[in-house]
Amino acid sequence: MTRLFNDPAAFADEALEGFAAAHRRWVRPVTGGVVRAAATPAGQVAVVIGGGSGHYPAFSGLVGRGLAHGAAVGNVFASPSARQIHSVAEAAHGGAGVLLMYGNYAGDVLHFGQAAERLAADGIDTRTFAVADDISSAGPDDSAKRRGIAGDLPVFKAAAVAAEQGLPLDEVLGVAERAGARTRSFGIAFSGCTLPGADHPLFTVPEARMAVGLGIHGEPGIGEEALPTADEAARLLVETLLGELPEDVAGPGGQRAAVILNGLGSVKYEELFVVYRKVAALLGEAGVEIVDPEVGELVTSFDMAGVSLTLTWLDDRLEELWRAPADTPAYRKGALGTPEPEQAPVTTRAQDTAVPDTAALPPASDASREAAGTVLAALDAVARVVDTHADELGRIDAVAGDGDHGIGMRRGSTAAQRAATDAHGLGAGAGTVLARAADAWADKAGGTSGALWGTILRSLGTALGDQEAPDAPRVADGVTEASAAVRRLGGAEVGDKTMVDVLVPFADTLAAATAEGLPLSDAWDRAATAATEAAAGTAGLLPRRGRARPHAEKSLGTPDAGAHSLALITRAVHGVLLNH
Repeated sequence: MTRLFNDPAAFADEALEGFAAAHRRWVRPVTGGVVRAAATPAGQVAVVIGGGSGHYPAFSGLVGRGLAHGAAVGNVFASPSARQIHSVAEAAHGGAGVLLMYGNYAGDVLHFGQAAERLAADGIDTRTFAVADDISSAGPDDSAKRRGIAGDLPVFKAAAVAAEQGLPLDEVLGVAERAGARTRSFGIAFSGCTLPGADHPLFTVPEARMAVGLGIHGEPGIGEEALPTADEAARLLVETLLGELPEDVAGPGGQRAAVILNGLGSVKYEELFVVYRKVAALLGEAGVEIVDPEVGELVTSFDMAGVSLTLTWLDDRLEELWRAPADTPAYRKGALGTPEPEQAPVTTRAQDTAVPDTAALPPASDASREAAGTVLAALDAVARVVDTHADELGRIDAVAGDGDHGIGMRRGSTAAQRAATDAHGLGAGAGTVLARAADAWADKAGGTSGALWGTILRSLGTALGDQEAPDAPRVADGVTEASAAVRRLGGAEVGDKTMVDVLVPFADTLAAATAEGLPLSDAWDRAATAATEAAAGTAGLLPRRGRARPHAEKSLGTPDAGAHSLALITRAVHGVLLNH
């Protein structure tokens, strides 16, 4: 378990601060992550990678020559926010565009996609690529739904070396696509990991058993088998990967492959070498030529006891990129000569943004400022109810997911409450208070829930505005727009076992009740009751989206964590409306 920490909510920030202090030769800190110590050469595409904390050396440890130009780092097991990604990419940009690369998880897809839009709006040509190498998380026909695990490394490296060779942005993206299409991974685990501040692991494996097809965010495996010997484990890993070759690889015989045997946190190097001896023998028997194998911890999951095997099937071009030198804090290969000199920190626009003063606030009417007090009281109630139920939300989420929902919701709601307090103190109207709370929630929470709650609050803020006193129909319109925006952004619909299963009936019920002429508190009460019933109903659904999807059967009988937290919040806000 994780024993050394201060405030669990500050763990990711403090770890990144310490990492940057220890590796100044390679990296310098910027808002949201780190970039290379030396600026990206003019005219070179910048490859910016990223993801949640808890996976070191991914992602910050892979920044340096021959690999990434920068890394955006989120909270524990949660994607960095769009603002963090934008900040890192802006600092890394060398004038030739940016390729954003990440594992294929819903939160990362949302935030990196939003960051790409913002960068493009700033005139920075940007592309995105999600690594999807884990064959246990979806079948070959659904490979676009696969999650990214240790296959991140060879795909990141191929793109980064291509960028350093001077290829233009679209060709660098093409290299990433080629490497991703030829990379497959599969893993097993013997115990789950324990998050900072938690007193139990996210999942457990029965004695003398192993989990098969695990994720790197503490997700349980898709099945269990008897505990193997090292040779039996090697055979399972190799035979599983040889059972699914890329479309343009006719068979393993005569092929070359980059091979990574990855330790997930507490399987020691000597154990990995025992397994690798058999991996190498089995691949040799199959006629595979192993190229520059890597055995060690490359993409971890805190203290999870597990291993994964990655094969990247090489052609001449991919082999050249895989063999190329690299020099980063955690991954070094070959020789690159004299290190580039450190440079003074470059201030990005995100770092320049000071605490807003009254001059920066949009004008607001007295009625809207008064309504902002109610908004602030509601956000206070949201933060309290989330804090009270954070451990429960994490437990629910861990049944088939990664168990970080409570942590993310606590970080997001607390940040939103603080931002709202500051804006209200400066005399902001209701719309601006909600808009600043939205940005803070998305930024601090990261992950899918951060993006979606930022969208909810911003939609409400837009509907309320800063000029008119909010009435029941206006609030209902804002909730209706929030419901539609969440579905557009996340792609989920009712029945997918997500927060949408609660948000849609809540919005529909609120709209119908206000259309009947009910006062807001009464209409909200009716809608909150519908939300509570809908959240309970998600226990009978099988997830069709998100990290719980590969473990759908495990979640049957347990409500969705996002749906449950939304229902709790709607009821807490009703208590505020009764008193305002």
